[in-house]
Amino acid sequence: MIKDFTDEQRELRNTVRRYLDEHSTEADVRAHMDTERGYDPQVWSTLAAQLGVHGLAIPEQYGGQGFSWIELGIVIEEMGRALLCAPFFSSIVLAATVILECGDHEAKRRLLPGIADGSTIATVALPGEGTAVEAARKGDTWSLTGNAALVLDGHVADLILIPATTSDGLRLFTVDGSAAGCTATAVPTLDQTRKLADLTLEAVQATPLGDGPAEPVLARAGDFAVVALALEQVGGAHAALDISVDYLKTRVQFGQPIGSFQALKHMAADVFVEVETARSAAYYALFALAEGNEEIPAAAALAAAYCSDAFVSTAHQMIQFHGGMGFTWELPAHLYFKRARSSQLLLGDPDQHRERLAQLIGL
Repeated sequence: MIKDFTDEQRELRNTVRRYLDEHSTEADVRAHMDTERGYDPQVWSTLAAQLGVHGLAIPEQYGGQGFSWIELGIVIEEMGRALLCAPFFSSIVLAATVILECGDHEAKRRLLPGIADGSTIATVALPGEGTAVEAARKGDTWSLTGNAALVLDGHVADLILIPATTSDGLRLFTVDGSAAGCTATAVPTLDQTRKLADLTLEAVQATPLGDGPAEPVLARAGDFAVVALALEQVGGAHAALDISVDYLKTRVQFGQPIGSFQALKHMAADVFVEVETARSAAYYALFALAEGNEEIPAAAALAAAYCSDAFVSTAHQMIQFHGGMGFTWELPAHLYFKRARSSQLLLGDPDQHRERLAQLIGL
């Protein structure tokens, strides 16, 4: 098991953090989350072309840089810290991973270069409540009909990967986001920094992705996704703690910083322990992914459950640390709390992940 980051990986973190500190400030986040698109195309392009983060974990033969999930995980953690408004999770974490795991080499060659260079925004219509899509075949052509609820960045996606029911079971298909009969409608969200859309499909032309059933591909990609989300949650929790500590150092009552009060010291110490424990769980799962070892499913479930709860707890304490004004719109605390709450349910709630972990380890 890898135990530490290399100097090059630390420098990657520093580079991404410097860029996001400048281009994903609180003012930037507030501005972009209020737009229909939900992100800054210039920042998206720079991240892809100049920093090269989109293609970090995509093999060179498909237009990427051929690094590991370690490098990608570092970037995701930093994006979570900055609450970056961008379709990175949907396009890189979800869609690119599903394509890489599907075993369809022609599809990889055709689809991944655009995702790697940022010219294609992709997403996955994950199966779940409110999603029922059926595939019909006529000769060599396929069409999809049905609805897919709460698709990440579905309203801006150029490429949508959709599991659909066929006579042979659930299979994966790709659909052009601008195809005739494909309608994406943005929906209100608790976390305004992350956009969701409902999809309606009416006999939309589709292309099969891979030759086999969708379930194994989605299961493998799901482990990657929950680890990525855990890393994002760790980044957000760490930022919430940093902001809180800064406030405790500067807010003065009775002639001294409130951080000197014993009760607040203990609260801050408890939050610090929770954040660092979450970081350890997320990093263990990340290193397991990089090595491809058999502990991936259990490590992913553990990280997903613990990091979700840790982020919510830290964001809640952030509000408490700021006292009566902690819940107000003017402070960033509500942005982190909403991201924490929405992320907690995005890929399954903590109880679901704990139940899966118990099953995997035989409890």
